Amino acid sequence: MCAPEDAASLHTRMNSRRRDRGRVLQIAIAAFAGLFLLTGECAAQQRSNAPAIPDDLKPLFATPEDIQDGRKVANSACAACHELNGISTADGVPSLAGQRPVYLYTELKAYRAGARGSGVMTEAVRNLNNTALLNSAAYYASLDPPQGSGNGSPQAFADPVEAGKTLAADKCAGCHGDNGVSKTPGMPSLVGLDPQYLVTAMKAYANDQRKNELMKSMVGLVDESDFNKLALYYALQPAARAETPNPGDQAAGKSAAASCSGCHGESGVSTSAANPSLAGQDAQYLAAALAQYKDGSRQDETMKAMVGELAEPAMKNIAAYFAQQRPQAPNVRKPLSTEEWARRCDRCHGLSGNSTDPATPALAGQRADYLAQALKDYRAGTRKSPQMAAMSDVLTDSDIDNLAAHYASQKARSVVFVPLK
Repeated sequence: MCAPEDAASLHTRMNSRRRDRGRVLQIAIAAFAGLFLLTGECAAQQRSNAPAIPDDLKPLFATPEDIQDGRKVANSACAACHELNGISTADGVPSLAGQRPVYLYTELKAYRAGARGSGVMTEAVRNLNNTALLNSAAYYASLDPPQGSGNGSPQAFADPVEAGKTLAADKCAGCHGDNGVSKTPGMPSLVGLDPQYLVTAMKAYANDQRKNELMKSMVGLVDESDFNKLALYYALQPAARAETPNPGDQAAGKSAAASCSGCHGESGVSTSAANPSLAGQDAQYLAAALAQYKDGSRQDETMKAMVGELAEPAMKNIAAYFAQQRPQAPNVRKPLSTEEWARRCDRCHGLSGNSTDPATPALAGQRADYLAQALKDYRAGTRKSPQMAAMSDVLTDSDIDNLAAHYASQKARSVVFVPLK
């Protein structure tokens, strides 16, 4: 998967697209449902005055007769799954009523071409021409949107970072320092470490893979489900060197530490979640850990082989070198609440999921199970969209379920699209 765009550049690009469409369309929110498109002579005049209508914008010029024809197409090809009123009652099947017309038309063509990967949908529209697809899109877009069709409601957001902070202050700060920066020789700092590594280490102490009675007793006081919260809290703290003495020959340690960079990164900043960063760590703790790997009291065959020929002075020098290096915080994002995620989604999909762009789908009132599956498909790459892949890539399953429930519970609103002369 390509690297996700940052939110600012993605927002800029989407705004540019909307400005381009704004040269063709004037958009207004309707105060009531059912008003859609121009009608009668006015629409016919628009068509005669605008012979070169881009194909994807043609649903905006549909007449009442086109919409009636679209109803017939929908009744024969779509209603079995999406209902004739466009409000789905089937699990995983989206409602279409009040959906934005250009979006519907574009997606129907994609299904017909086999580009959306649904055998059922492709089969349903395989023999429909563009006019049939256009009219059925205009028909469903003209209907009253669903209200309260969603299933479920968002879970209250419990900030894991705040929970981790409370746990850290209560269980860890006495030994590992405020914010995880050690002030006690022999006690490791916990900042600058990937959360996955910290969780693995805590579990190792809990099950005696790492021998330390004090740590075993301390992690025993923390529910294993809270290990992630502790690790996330420390990962998000500013990385700083341990505030402890640093004896040893750092220059000699640099030479001896050359073989460590393959696993622990240049200057001791790891790029692997499985291997800890060593930069800025307490020197006494590092030297003791090396000695434990050598005598087997800390078990790891790779580390045992690496330190097997090291004498105690060399271990202290290596520890001194790494302790002097500048630590870096791991690449970890602070979890967002459902409301914070929704504000990002609303940039493209409209306030509370009521899109004012005819080519961008509305989310308000849509089925939660459908929205959740769509987000998971974008995250997995089975549904293709660079923009949606960038937005969904970092979503957890809980984020997705809460977002889906949030939008399913929003009031859906109709939109009137007026083509400009």
